[in-house]
This record gives sequence, structure tokens and C-alpha cells, in this order.
Amino acid sequence: MPDATTLATPLPLPCGVTLPNRMAKAALSEGLGDKHNGPTARLDRLYRRWSGSGAGLLITGNVMIDRTAIGEPGNVVVEDTRHLAELRRWAESATAGGSRAWVQINHPGRQIPRHLSARPVAPSEIAIAGTGGAFARPRALNHQEILDLVQRFATAARTVVDAGFGGVQVHAAHGYLISQFLSPLTNQRDDEWGGSAQNRRRFLLEVVRATRAAVGPRVPVSVKLNSADFQRGGMTEDESVEVVLELADLGIDLLEISGGTYESTAMMGMPAEPAKDSTRAREAYFLDYAERVRSVTDARTLPLMLTGGFRTGGGMTDALESGAVDMIGLGRPLILEPDLPARLLAGTAQASTVRPRRIGIAKLDGASDLVWHSTQMWRLADGKEPLPNRHPALTIAHYLTETGLASLRRPRRGFAA
Repeated sequence: MPDATTLATPLPLPCGVTLPNRMAKAALSEGLGDKHNGPTARLDRLYRRWSGSGAGLLITGNVMIDRTAIGEPGNVVVEDTRHLAELRRWAESATAGGSRAWVQINHPGRQIPRHLSARPVAPSEIAIAGTGGAFARPRALNHQEILDLVQRFATAARTVVDAGFGGVQVHAAHGYLISQFLSPLTNQRDDEWGGSAQNRRRFLLEVVRATRAAVGPRVPVSVKLNSADFQRGGMTEDESVEVVLELADLGIDLLEISGGTYESTAMMGMPAEPAKDSTRAREAYFLDYAERVRSVTDARTLPLMLTGGFRTGGGMTDALESGAVDMIGLGRPLILEPDLPARLLAGTAQASTVRPRRIGIAKLDGASDLVWHSTQMWRLADGKEPLPNRHPALTIAHYLTETGLASLRRPRRGFAA
């Protein structure tokens, strides 16, 4: 049986804020913004449901900082205060049940589907490989544009905090813009923003500094970082640890560990069944890396959140009690079972029932799993219950119809990530 006492333990952050327990709803890209990229009543409904989940922290998915650069249709964009009223309603919904709520701020860089941008921006003009031309070759950002993007992150952070969200997470993982700057594979610049490892991490560090200055010392600032890119020539684990140490020196409040990019989707792995007791401590995808980070950092000054693969209460408890991590991130489990944290805390659940939803075609299985969980999340946003027995093939048909992709119209919603 999992130790509910461990999961229920509050987590104090360096900035002085305390999270109610050790379980967080990790970022999932909702794709539920309106045609003006503002928050909607469906987002309010979805997060009100999650606010009663028992999770101590809810992190939104992919709020973009530039409306000319969105990763999926339906991304919410925060450039200024034009959606302040809607953001306030979203924040109120997300905190109605006692959870803390943070906004994940992001820029996709080159990871914009071609139908949304024929010329995205990136550190260097390096196209995404192996996607059949779904993504256009980007153009390289100039120095002034990079400085402008730093300030856009800060502006978005200040705006969402003013709207009532309790903190922000800077997305520096999964091959998005900041991750592109960190990687020697995608950042081949020879100026102050590229070349050496120190120059490649400059953009992230400047974004964190500007964000902290914008929100102040008492508001949590988190970063989501790849353990590695899992690509030949990409950012390695050794270099990632160096980035972590610099982030610790800047005083971030929570580091979420993940890994992979659109070209190498390490973050998308999923065990077929809940782990057995003998192996449950290893069920998380990046636990070995978390242990390495913990060996060179202090939990009091840099709490660690690990997301990806956790399915059993025992595995979560083991990871926390080992000292390797301080917070458990849950994504898909909270789509299918939006009250799972509360049931784990009450001792009425021992594991998530989440499992892969595949159609049996290797090249399409990852997409079918994403689509299945996206459509289940939209049911929650519509005030409905998930349909756990729905066949993935039927879900894909529903997704294509709902998004307009079946008739080659511009899709209105995006994938969960």
C-alpha cells in the first residue's frame, strides 16, 4: 500500500510558498483557446474539475507568448492584458478546490506545423527531421528579436500572476524554442547566443532572470528541463546537469525533469501495465537522472518534480522517500481519473488504470494514444465523464471530425503533450 502520509506532506518552496501536497497535475496542451487565442469557458470547466482532484498543484499547458507563433490550434496566448478578465476566471476555476495553479509559458520556435506558419523562427535555420515536411524550415532569430522574446516571457508571467495565478513555469524542454537554444544540434550560432555551452544556455538564463524580475521574489518560478534530447548531437545529460546548477544559482523554486523532442519523443514512453512492487521505484522515465541531479543539489534550495511514467502510489511514494524527487507530476492519469490524487491520499486507490491506447500500427500508435487522451480531456472540458472503453480508432475518427482535419480545414484544437 502507498504511504498516503508521504504523498500528503506539504512542500515548502524557496520563495516561501508551500504546496499542499506532493502531487501535481503536469502540463497538458489543452487546445481549448478561442479563435482569438483567449481562455474559454471550456478551460474554466476543465480546471474547476481538476481543482477538486486532490492534486496540490495544477500546471497549465502551453500558454504561448506570441500570437504569431503557436504550437497547436487553440493555444492560449498572453502578450498583454487583452484577455485579463478571461484569465482571471480561469485562475479562479483552477484554484476553487484548494489547488495552487501555475501557468506554463512557452514559445514553440521551429515546432509549428506548416499550416500554422510557413516560416517559423529558431536559433538557427535547422529543419525538423523525419516529419515528412509537416514543419517548415525556420529562419534564424536576430539579436534584437531574441531580446524581445526574453521580455515577452516576462510580460506573460507578470500578466498571469496579476490575473490570479500563483506562479509560472518556463518551458525549456521537449524541443520548443528554449530547448532549441540549449541544443548544439539546433543552435549553430556563433554569436553570444550560441557556440559554447555557456552561450547556448544564455537565452534560458536571461528568460528566468527577466521572469523573476517581473513577478518578484515571493512568486514561484519553475523551469521544465530536458534531462537530455536523446538525439545524436543534441544536449547531453552532462550538459543538462550544468544547466541545472546554474538554474539553482538563480534561485528557481521547482525544477521539473523531462526529456526528448518532436524528433525523439522520450517523454511519450508508457509502460504497458502498472509496475510490480519489485520494480515500481523505477517506473518513472527519468528517475536515474533525477537521482544524479539530487546528488549535486539540495532539496531545500532546488525542489525536483518528476513527470512521466508514474502509475502506482507505491512507485510515487518510493521515489519521494528515496529523496531523489520532491514532487510527482501526473498527466494522462488525471485525464482518465480526474480524482486520482484524492483517492490515493484517502487510501482508496493504489494505482492508475491508464494504459496505452494503440491501434496496432507502429508509426501511428504514438499519435493514436495522444489523440485518445486529448479527446477524453475535451469530454471533461464539456462537463462529461471520460469513456475509458472507447476504441482508439473511433477516437481518431472523432478527433478528425471535431478538428476539421477530415475535410482539410484548419484544425481548431491541438494534441495533449
